[in-house]
Amino acid sequence: MTDPDFTAPEEIRWAGRFIAAKTRGKWEYVGRTRNVRAAVIVAVDDGHVLLVEQYRVPLGRRCLEVPAGLVGDETEGEPVEAAAARELEEETGYRADRIETIGEFASSPGMVSETFTLVRAVGLTKVHEGGGVEGENITVHRVPLAHVAQFLAERRAAGVMADVKLLLLLGAGILASA
Repeated sequence: MTDPDFTAPEEIRWAGRFIAAKTRGKWEYVGRTRNVRAAVIVAVDDGHVLLVEQYRVPLGRRCLEVPAGLVGDETEGEPVEAAAARELEEETGYRADRIETIGEFASSPGMVSETFTLVRAVGLTKVHEGGGVEGENITVHRVPLAHVAQFLAERRAAGVMADVKLLLLLGAGILASA
């Protein structure tokens, strides 16, 4: 049996500069406008991972995340690797010798149609302090991989939210305690 929502037309109920509220049959969801996508960057160097922390208005508090950014928001057709390199340097102050694509993922597929491309940043060199572009106020953390769970617990105790993509760094530890 085929669900009629699978073939129902997508309707845009509201659109802003970056997102659109959409319906398809009984489903309500949000998507990006203008074919803008996201790049999520795993930057590991010398046994440390780069994390960023910034205030997120929808959460009403700071959030600990891996670096990420939009692809194609300023230049249509921008390659994922170029956007990831740009965002990594803006947010963290580190430049990568190479960006390797890992794959495409969906972060909340029952509510958001956006997907992101996960990339690995290889050969990191610190070129400035990071912190993002004007108004982002990003704090950069360089955390030993062996201490990510402890660091996350400390940030949570301080009231900081954790982005779901941090599970990438916690996965083996979560499964080992099962």
